[in-house]
Amino acid sequence: MPIDPSPRPEDGHFDIAVIGAGVVGCAVARAFAREGARVAVIERGPDILSGASRANSAILHTGFDAPADSLELELVKEGRAEYLAIRDGLNLPLVETGALVCAWSVAEAARLEDIAAAAHANGIDDVRLLAAEEVRRRLPGLGPGLCGAVEVPGENVIDPWSAPLGYLGEAIGLGARLFRDCEVIAGEFGAGPGGFWELRTSRGRLHAAAVVNAAGLYGDRVDACLGLPCSFTIRPRKGQFVVLDKAARRHVPTILLPVPTEITKGVVVCPTAFGNVLVGPTAEEQEDRTRASVERTILQGLLDHAARIVPALAEMPVTAVYAGLRPATEAKQYRVACHAGQGAITLGGIRSTGLSAALGLARHAVRLHARFGGGFVAPAAVAPPRMPNLCEDRPRPWQGAHHGGIVCHCELVTRGEIEAALAGPVPPGDFAGLRRRTRAGMGRCQGFHCNATLAAMTRGRFATPLAVGPTDAETIAEDAP
Repeated sequence: MPIDPSPRPEDGHFDIAVIGAGVVGCAVARAFAREGARVAVIERGPDILSGASRANSAILHTGFDAPADSLELELVKEGRAEYLAIRDGLNLPLVETGALVCAWSVAEAARLEDIAAAAHANGIDDVRLLAAEEVRRRLPGLGPGLCGAVEVPGENVIDPWSAPLGYLGEAIGLGARLFRDCEVIAGEFGAGPGGFWELRTSRGRLHAAAVVNAAGLYGDRVDACLGLPCSFTIRPRKGQFVVLDKAARRHVPTILLPVPTEITKGVVVCPTAFGNVLVGPTAEEQEDRTRASVERTILQGLLDHAARIVPALAEMPVTAVYAGLRPATEAKQYRVACHAGQGAITLGGIRSTGLSAALGLARHAVRLHARFGGGFVAPAAVAPPRMPNLCEDRPRPWQGAHHGGIVCHCELVTRGEIEAALAGPVPPGDFAGLRRRTRAGMGRCQGFHCNATLAAMTRGRFATPLAVGPTDAETIAEDAP
């Protein structure tokens, strides 16, 4: 939806402009829309979750290992509590896996007591030490060398894409507007009457009383282009992942965490909400903010690591590999700032806990805005959108009737699900967005068998059509079940 180059107050003048439609930006839009603000969400990519939020381990964290007395700890706990409170209304999943922080050497085992003590100090009281024998009774398939573990029952798995889609869908139901393929180029505060921001974007100009920078990998650059104090520098940290076939899931019923280092939380072997097993991420700093390549030697290292932890995984085929970038900075803590005199809030440096803390960060942004912004009139209650279930622990449409037939046989995605996603309040802006909304093309064949049908179903909808090679997509689509 293009921005009017000369916006009128009734359609182009907003209370809050949220820059970035990752998980944090979507949560912020929801929080302000629920307060009664007129919200604009500005996203440089073709779809929401086009940046750092598209690739993560999908763990809903407790904060057991967050820095003590930190803003991150406070907001992870607040965000997790709100997710648990709203998930039934939005039909969002929670796969109760729990987690084990496993020590594989005497040196790592010596740190377990401190990890448990730190968790208790953070208010996570159900964390406890387990001897190696007890862990093996529960998980006899673990590899040799286990020296003990810390059990964290509250670390669980969620669907990382439906949650932010639900947050933004609720915001749009309350009047928020989403502008995609729209990059903020510059901004000036005070250009309009009453000290409003005038934002210049690649799609035109927009006015807002306040700005929330949730631009993730571009957070420092957005602050700079708005003339805000530059208090941090993004240092993209690449994480490579391997996704193992669904047959691996029975061998990994719980999240297996390593003892962390000073630099990284380490490589996780983790069940997913979609029935697979995830291995990763790595932690590799790079300069490039857009390209996250995968490397055969690194991926093989992840597979070798998984096989050492759970030997049965050595026989499991790989379904997919991918890499994502985290918006790390020169410091480990969140880089949150309130620029009250300029009507702006920066939510920067939100790294691996962003999915868990997003709702907490959104509430924090509302609190910061109250320091300088006027009050809003809360809107009438609107029922939140019900997100379609993509998770394997609950019934899915293919198991019922009148779903239009199965299009993606690897992930059992129906025609009805794809059509519903395309007609939804936040339709996908590209094929990657359709995959995140439906799981279509994410299975063993990676779209080899369903891409032609999907290309026909999405013809004319995406700026970059789905490429299917020389095959006539329409012909195959007519033969699809």
